[in-house]
Amino acid sequence: MNKLEMTDLIVSTRLEKGLSWETIGKDTGMSPVWLTSACLGMNSAPPEKAAAIAEYLGLGEEVAKALEAFPTKIWDQAVPTDPLIYRLYEVVGVYGETLKEVIQEKFGDGIMSAIDFSMEVDKIEDPKGDRVLLTLNGKFLPYKSW
Repeated sequence: MNKLEMTDLIVSTRLEKGLSWETIGKDTGMSPVWLTSACLGMNSAPPEKAAAIAEYLGLGEEVAKALEAFPTKIWDQAVPTDPLIYRLYEVVGVYGETLKEVIQEKFGDGIMSAIDFSMEVDKIEDPKGDRVLLTLNGKFLPYKSW
């Protein structure tokens, strides 16, 4: 089973069972953001987490093995067309240089890891319209000279 087949099966099973990513994450003791990313094929899961996800959803060993497989992270489009994903792309396009400047002013020359990383998505209720709070938490990795 490849990552695409795995994702299709996981998503259809989740919908058939009426489960949210939040519920699956809570019930399995995993971050719903990380869990969703693994189930959509963008991260590999350690064997124990892969087995827990497959077991929770009532899916077999093939799904667990596909969850464990190392992904190839490829985007289909240069500029995304889904409105929500495009807005995140737009944020990076508009504020990317600003974020780079501010991060490097505070930390020095380097990058924020997307490997030693966590992300949370929260809802902030607001009378003028609910707000989305994204928290990106990555280890700072300084560039080294040799």
